[in-house]
Amino acid sequence: MCVNRPGAYAVYLALGAATSFLSNLTFVVLAVYYVQTVGMNPLQLVLVGTMLEVTIALFEVPTGVVADTYSRRLSVIIGQALVGVCFVIEGLVPLFAAILLAEFIRGVGETFISGALPAWIADEIGEDRAADAFLRAGQVAQIGALAGLVAGVGLGTLSLRLPIVLGGAALIGVALGLAFLMPERGFRPTPRGERTSWQALGATFRDGVRVVRRRPTTLMLLATSLVYGAFSEGFDRLWEAHFLLNLGFPAPGALGPVVWIGGIQIGARLVSIGVLEVAVRRLRLRERLQAGGQEPLARALVGAYLVLMAGVVGFGLAGNFALAVAAFWVATAARTLAGPLYGAWLNLNLDPRVRATVLSISGQANALGQSAGGPAVGAVGTAFSLRAALVIAGLLLSPVVLLYARALRRGRTPPLLPDAPPAGERGA
Repeated sequence: MCVNRPGAYAVYLALGAATSFLSNLTFVVLAVYYVQTVGMNPLQLVLVGTMLEVTIALFEVPTGVVADTYSRRLSVIIGQALVGVCFVIEGLVPLFAAILLAEFIRGVGETFISGALPAWIADEIGEDRAADAFLRAGQVAQIGALAGLVAGVGLGTLSLRLPIVLGGAALIGVALGLAFLMPERGFRPTPRGERTSWQALGATFRDGVRVVRRRPTTLMLLATSLVYGAFSEGFDRLWEAHFLLNLGFPAPGALGPVVWIGGIQIGARLVSIGVLEVAVRRLRLRERLQAGGQEPLARALVGAYLVLMAGVVGFGLAGNFALAVAAFWVATAARTLAGPLYGAWLNLNLDPRVRATVLSISGQANALGQSAGGPAVGAVGTAFSLRAALVIAGLLLSPVVLLYARALRRGRTPPLLPDAPPAGERGA
């Protein structure tokens, strides 16, 4: 019996909405669960994050090579299942050792997904259309995140374990659904006769490194991923503490901090959804990329990171609650827009044969930046103040802006042909 599968674009958007919903369903209560149920101290909380980032740094490239050699679809399915297993373990076994093991599993799972998923959709629908898909997926992910936050708070009032276990089990279900619904028509794996296990993986990795070395734009994008990781880890760890310790909340007796923090996040999601909708309608990336090369992406990224940097610095310096919320929403919206634009630009500069590998190298650079930059920004917050740490986190983005502006000053780049190999690998 023949079953009609949905198109790759529809699967990609549905997957983005589902995983964003389930992740936020879990994350909204996870920190409280760690402290209240597991009884973790601050050092243990930091070690959990360190375990995740170190695992990602170690496994990003090997799992990306597997995706390029065997199957991107299979890589995504494995990754989704492993992330689901992580949350099920964490919810059922409230022990620190079990949490560390679960985060290791999650880290491996995230690396199976990170390079393979954007590479898969670019293969299936083409690089130019993928630029719009990244933006639209970011938009539906914000809608899913908004619903997940609300559902997680509701379920968390019944039991902190409930949204964690349900979210993990549902992610395993998503992986099973992808096994039946996710197409893979654009990917050409290494022929079986040419696979010699580690030799094939090593060859794919070397090809990926060769792409990075031969394309200055790709190398520049990887450098920005490293710097961005240093910014994001510090900002993500400190923004809630800034509200709690420095700013406070209006009418503290009426609404608790959890409600205020949840409301701030929901507002940020709504603003981001609107910004992404405007970007999809106004940027028209597919048409502009076909007509003018990569310059539209460069301009959009420079603008997005300038706004993000201003928003983060403004958030750190804000002297009252209203200004801080406004700055946080601006920063979140700019960050939400920058992510899909970065993914689109990076995909345009990759040989499809090693796309997942190079995307995984980008993920590894980001993880390394987080591992080094997060503790450094946190140390500033401990030695001086949270405000100083947040301002420094924002200023860490300045090299990113300079790198993108430098690429833009080089002039308009010619339109890229689909599946274009690195220079010198194919004759005319």
